[in-house]
Amino acid sequence: MIRRTFLLLPGIGQLKERRLWENGVLSWEEFLERRHLAGISVQRKEALDQELGTAKEFWDRGSTEYFTKLLPSGQHWRMYRRLKEDTAYLDIETNGLGPGAIITMISVHRNGETTTLTRGMDLSSENLSKALDGTKMMVTFNGSTFDLPMIEREFPFSVPKVPHYDLRHACPKVGLRGGLKQVEVLLGYRRPQEVAYVTGEEAVYLWHLWERKGNENALKLLRRYNQEDTKNLEQLAEVVYGRLEERSLLGCGR
Repeated sequence: MIRRTFLLLPGIGQLKERRLWENGVLSWEEFLERRHLAGISVQRKEALDQELGTAKEFWDRGSTEYFTKLLPSGQHWRMYRRLKEDTAYLDIETNGLGPGAIITMISVHRNGETTTLTRGMDLSSENLSKALDGTKMMVTFNGSTFDLPMIEREFPFSVPKVPHYDLRHACPKVGLRGGLKQVEVLLGYRRPQEVAYVTGEEAVYLWHLWERKGNENALKLLRRYNQEDTKNLEQLAEVVYGRLEERSLLGCGR
């Protein structure tokens, strides 16, 4: 999707982008090759060519940070397929939801492996930065309003400023409504029985059992629950991306 995306150009919205697609302009290369485009003056075309050429150079170099400001946040999903191998799936747990809540655990799932950092053990800015080193895209569920602001408050500058594919906002666009667990049910995903019925409230309780009573089973269960969240984000991201792509290109030719 990213190489047929024109929303990164000034003055190009989704309506104008769709018109470009309908006129057979389905890639950056096709845009640059055409000398004339309907509704775009020669002077403006030259300026847009320069903008697109610069974007293409950054993309080819793998500088994904450049696109975080060019593309609306709700359209970062368009980069997912090309960045999948360098994507980190992240989820946090906290000791509550109030203004004084703190992060108790962070899991980062990448390339089939999950790193879980726990408060009082190995949760630190340095370790989180290490777990995310080389990441070119982030995937979360409601991370833009919860996970990432919480991390920035407690562990500033630990998360790279890369494109962010927030499934909480992407799912409703393809008819998947509700929280992460509800969406999983809609898609037929089944969690291991051990954590199948653990909720966010119970996750807070599990942390308190560990913190106040040293209950290692509670900590183990909480860690498993947190890890399942990140692993399922990978499956969900792929499904939602496919549906968003189909929805965006419907009727425009491929």
